[in-house]
Amino acid sequence: MRDISILIKFGKRVKKMRIAKGWSQEELAKRAKLHRTYIGSVERNERNISLINIERIAKAFGVAPWQLIKQ
Repeated sequence: MRDISILIKFGKRVKKMRIAKGWSQEELAKRAKLHRTYIGSVERNERNISLINIERIAKAFGVAPWQLIKQ
């Protein structure tokens, strides 16, 4: 069984930051150059997201990548 706690924390943080910006999943996806369904699956903890995509999402939010995964 895999430990998905980091995926849950990451997904919740992305969703919280997205909502705080007033963005839809589609808007975040556009800004991060990703597909909307990909953003949804990240927020639902269904993806083991790559470092490249963490960086894309961080850039879309205007934050450093570590800010998406900090405790």
